[in-house]
Amino acid sequence: MPALPPLACDSHMHVFDGRFAFAPQAHLRPPPATVQDYRQVQQRLGLARVVVVQPSSYGTDNRCTLDAVARLGPQAARAVVVVEPGADEAELGRLHAQGARGVRLNLARGAAPDLSAWARLLQRARPLGWHLQLHCGLSALEDLAPWLEGLPVPTVLDHLARVPPQADARALATLRRLLDGGRLWVKLSAPYLDSRAGPPGYGDMQDAAHWLLAQAPERMLWGSDWPHPAATAGEVPMPHDAALLHGALAWCDTQALADRVLQGNPAALYGFGP
Repeated sequence: MPALPPLACDSHMHVFDGRFAFAPQAHLRPPPATVQDYRQVQQRLGLARVVVVQPSSYGTDNRCTLDAVARLGPQAARAVVVVEPGADEAELGRLHAQGARGVRLNLARGAAPDLSAWARLLQRARPLGWHLQLHCGLSALEDLAPWLEGLPVPTVLDHLARVPPQADARALATLRRLLDGGRLWVKLSAPYLDSRAGPPGYGDMQDAAHWLLAQAPERMLWGSDWPHPAATAGEVPMPHDAALLHGALAWCDTQALADRVLQGNPAALYGFGP
């Protein structure tokens, strides 16, 4: 199994802090999982860099996420935020100055956004070098593909692009076309969301991971999805953080690929220093 690179990045985690109120419409309301808690995980796993992703629980109130980035340090942490599609250049600039490098759109629970408004938002975000982070089911990609192909910024798909075991061939063909376009990234995170085999190894997700790595190794990322909100809600069994990381390293057949996925690729996308 490849070794963990020295500047390994966790490209997908969340912080939940009781100092900040959940959005009234929040579906998931996890217990506190603070920066101090994450630092212990980070140290135990040997991770050097981190991307704090705004969870749906806080809506468009990014204070908790940005506070976490400030505490984790501007050299080692970045944010992906959630904003209203009408956010102007000044607001985006303020978020950028606080470490934001992308905006998240979560369609996993059936939201129906105004895609035209989102395209205009992403046009305003383009000069900042931002990307769209998208969480949706694999089956949704077929309808979204023309819109994604027309966006002015790259797209990052959450959680192994939600490719399930025995994925539909037509949906995989759409995903492959998007990957071949050169502007789609994927986070090799949260295999437990679609696995039927379950922990500790989520062995039935290995084929999806290998397929994705073969398509676009230069645009694959890894994330822990700590503190695993779906698990704290009882929707899936709680994973083991070390097992998730070791599993991702095992998916990378060579040290060069592991270095790419865990260090080089996130450094390029999120603008970490050399």
